[in-house]
Amino acid sequence: MTTLASGTAASNADKDDLTRDALTVLQPGFTGTTAPDWLLRRLGEGLASVGLFGRNIASPEQLSALTAQLRAERDDVLVAIDEEGGDVTRLEVRSGSSYPGNHALGAVDDVELTREVASALGRRLAACGVNLNWAPSADVNSNPGNPVIGVRSFGADTDLVARHTAAYVTGLQSAGVAACTKHFPGHGDTAVDSHHALPRIDAGLPVLQARELAPFRAAIAAGTRAVMSAHILVPALDPDRPATLSRRVLTGLLREELGYEGLIVTDGMEMQAIAATYGIERGSVLAIGAGADAICVGGGLADDETVRRLRDALVSAVRTGELAEERLADAAARVRALARWTTAASAREAAGAGSGSGASGGSGAAEIGLVAARRALRVTSSAPYTPLTGAPYVAALTPVANIAVGDETPWGVAAELARLVPGTETGGFAGDDAAAEVLAAAGPRRIVAVVRDEHRHAWMATALDILLAARPDTIVVEMGVPQAPPRGAPHIATHGAARVCGRAAAEVIAGE
Repeated sequence: MTTLASGTAASNADKDDLTRDALTVLQPGFTGTTAPDWLLRRLGEGLASVGLFGRNIASPEQLSALTAQLRAERDDVLVAIDEEGGDVTRLEVRSGSSYPGNHALGAVDDVELTREVASALGRRLAACGVNLNWAPSADVNSNPGNPVIGVRSFGADTDLVARHTAAYVTGLQSAGVAACTKHFPGHGDTAVDSHHALPRIDAGLPVLQARELAPFRAAIAAGTRAVMSAHILVPALDPDRPATLSRRVLTGLLREELGYEGLIVTDGMEMQAIAATYGIERGSVLAIGAGADAICVGGGLADDETVRRLRDALVSAVRTGELAEERLADAAARVRALARWTTAASAREAAGAGSGSGASGGSGAAEIGLVAARRALRVTSSAPYTPLTGAPYVAALTPVANIAVGDETPWGVAAELARLVPGTETGGFAGDDAAAEVLAAAGPRRIVAVVRDEHRHAWMATALDILLAARPDTIVVEMGVPQAPPRGAPHIATHGAARVCGRAAAEVIAGE
């Protein structure tokens, strides 16, 4: 047997169908705002997809130039991104999103609005050359303590999540951008973040069928072009392997029982749920063998060596008989089929474009996001709101951000409120001494306390207790899941921390 060692053998092997197929199923990332030489070379050798993250994006114009650079090497390349809108944004990673996330859309519960927001976001992505979006999240947030889904979910009601998932898929794909519905078979009932460890869902099969799987059925019926697997162990489906590596879940359930025929993409293989238990090479081989078609890697590992390691692992598995060559070929064929769909969809969009929305998405596209954010607000007050009489002090009670959201995306209401009320000051606080520090920093100014998932953080709830006892006129803005009882003068629930959600809240606080 020939092995992929180095030198001439590897060089020759790069040209054969097996090696091209192994490259085709990878969706790697890279660092920088231009494509490195190694990535362009791999595109020429068979790589068919590239994943973009916030580190790759500086402006719409730069992103358009980057995707054009990729297409100059391979015109049908799949350019993927994790752009959920709301808290998880890559297009606007340093400013906050112009579109509210799923939880805000679920709070409004207008499926046409969800479709319009997804379509506007899709047009912005398409204008920048992105044609595959790792969204929407179809997870039912049935566990209020979920540390990684939360506002990324449309809500805790299965039917609501199902109808908005379908609307989102329809809207996104109407812009020529393939939707990738995630995280199959459902990440909502977890108490562990799969970026850090392997979560487990112990619900029985009847519950899973009625709750977790319903939104994915809706997405499939709506024609979602891709589905992303979850790194979660669901013993009722497979007691031994997480969904990403389970033939019972990916082939038996998703393909055969649910009748799904599109692309199956793994969640990031460098996430600890897989990397710390199986390793990325073996994990990738097992995932393709289980029925996955594309290996997402690049959030943390983003270099040529990672691509080479995964390519060689897949080729070696085929040559040793661990992985059927037909399975790898089928996976690569599904990647190429999606590439053909996006190319045709892009051509249709270009032919049907009117005035266009421009690389930034246009003011009209962004305006629908603000409209949605305003509609998502829920204002609760036991007494009429007393307007500000001076510039307030905004205290952001800041939890640790989960990895999906990241800590480089700003959140809160301070920036937007300062625009409306000059002189507004702000600070970030955390821990047991947060309330005392806020009171000292605020002085006589009225306090706006901004929280994120108060119900999940005991120190945050305690801080609000102290602040409201000392300063009953404190305004509370909840930018996470509004699970805790509303309190404050008033309490404003935004259902997400996107920039437009902060603006909508600031408008209420400023009396606009």
